[in-house]
Amino acid sequence: MSFLNEIKQRFVEHLRNEGVSLNEVAEVISSRPLTPEEAIGRPERDDFPLLKGKEFMIEARFRGCSGQAFTDMPRSFTATLGEILSLSTDRNDHRAILIASLNAVMRYLNRIEKTIHCRDEEPRLCAERLVEYVWTRFGNPRIAFIGLQPAMVSALAKHFRLRVTDLDPENVGQVKGGVKIEDVSATREVLEWSDVVLATGTTAVNDTLSSIVGSEKPVVFYGVTISSIAYLAGLERFCPFGH
Repeated sequence: MSFLNEIKQRFVEHLRNEGVSLNEVAEVISSRPLTPEEAIGRPERDDFPLLKGKEFMIEARFRGCSGQAFTDMPRSFTATLGEILSLSTDRNDHRAILIASLNAVMRYLNRIEKTIHCRDEEPRLCAERLVEYVWTRFGNPRIAFIGLQPAMVSALAKHFRLRVTDLDPENVGQVKGGVKIEDVSATREVLEWSDVVLATGTTAVNDTLSSIVGSEKPVVFYGVTISSIAYLAGLERFCPFGH
């Protein structure tokens, strides 16, 4: 069973434990892509993937609560919860819809918070807070950073030894924040080199999460996408300024 299918199973069991029958959940879940300004406001940097059209944010709504997820395959979707759970997990757009929907439902159940992306100056503040978090939590580690997030990489590189991998071929070989970005094919080597792994929650959508979860190193996922999965799987998550 794939990691995401296990998450779906845990989610269904969680609903049953909460006394919610899937057959009774007739509420419609709607998801749609957000504009960059809707997703991240007007941040102080202009090199976020959201602003460059490399990534998109979709938002699912369930009974007045919102859950978001990053994806490179945005689409609008309306379905019941049961239909969402029946989606296969072998496509990026299906995974994004599923994860955004889980985030919305778990938010509605008051099991998670910070399922909506931070905005405006908050991405910079988040990066500054991450430096403090790493110092406090891990000391002075070598960091494997999975998935380029420019504000975080720039902040961390001033204080820690850092290697960064990314899926976008336009980033590979470029120097960002003083760090040369490596191809995702180097991820295993980078993980072995590191003491701590910081990974984007978008790995849950692009189907690279399972290889990171299996790492023997401490792993911290950042962002809103991973919120419900982190709760259901007991993963460490960093997201101080999500809404």
